[in-house]
Amino acid sequence: MRKMLQTIGRARIALVALAAIAVAALLLWAGHTASNSTITIGSDKKIGITPEQIQSIKAIGEWEFLSVSDEELVDTVRPRLFGDDHLVRIYYGTMRLGIDLGKAKPGWIATKGDTITVTLPPISLLDQDFIDEARTRSFYESGRWTAADREEMYQRAAAAMRRNGLSPANIRSAENNADAQFRDMLRAMGHENIIIRFEGK
Repeated sequence: MRKMLQTIGRARIALVALAAIAVAALLLWAGHTASNSTITIGSDKKIGITPEQIQSIKAIGEWEFLSVSDEELVDTVRPRLFGDDHLVRIYYGTMRLGIDLGKAKPGWIATKGDTITVTLPPISLLDQDFIDEARTRSFYESGRWTAADREEMYQRAAAAMRRNGLSPANIRSAENNADAQFRDMLRAMGHENIIIRFEGK
């Protein structure tokens, strides 16, 4: 019995010693691993833009960057046997120049490294019904004129206003405004290096 107890005691001592050695070995391994490990904090300078952000920008839809007011005097003469019929009308209109983000092509916003590139649809008229018909008036009228005659004069006035409104100078001005406003919006979203382009340029 005493031999048995002594054997059990020795076994316990051996187990405790083995456990102590194992713990010591584990502590030494952990210390060695920690001394050889380093923690690096850095930045890859890559700033992305999420699909949700792109969709929220596109959801703006039509964005006006320049408003151009114009007035056109249009006249027409119809010869008759005894004198001519003469009609002179004045048309007023306000043209809204801007972009329709609904027409932006796939990949219109892209990021590479720390640079974001935006390719915008071309500047265009946002509203084709820009003539204020309530302000249109006849400056001079003689003879009899039909609704078709007045419609033809309306179309001539609209064509003249489009030529004036979509002049190269006005398009450049609208592009400059678009560039500035898009840069402000993207900087507010955390982007610094920004390239703005327009389709076809």
